[in-house]
Amino acid sequence: QVQLVESGGGLVQAGGSLRLSCAASGRSFGRYPMGWFRQAPGKEREFVAAISWTGGSTNYADSVKGRFTISRDNTKNTVYLQMNSLKPEATAVYYCAADRLVITPDVNGVDYWGKGTLVTVSS
Repeated sequence: QVQLVESGGGLVQAGGSLRLSCAASGRSFGRYPMGWFRQAPGKEREFVAAISWTGGSTNYADSVKGRFTISRDNTKNTVYLQMNSLKPEATAVYYCAADRLVITPDVNGVDYWGKGTLVTVSS
């Protein structure tokens, strides 16, 4: 049983940066692969990034490669999403995710979800 709480969302100008945080609680957090998904207005939820439970392996959607970085600090039970060179198209609610085995782009395969944090990128 894992509880996830996102923070760090807000308003940022295009080209700027923002760091999202996801605080996790519950047993065996350090062994859970973690990830981020987002849902833009009028669109379906989509995969953004994932990280293994050790932090040694990461995966990114093509749309954010080179601009977003996922990381985790298991001593703080927290996963991060550093977002650089933000574009207006990145405006969305960002959701933290955790899975007992692996995070994939399939939203139906995610075991645990946070409530989401809104990121708005203005021009």
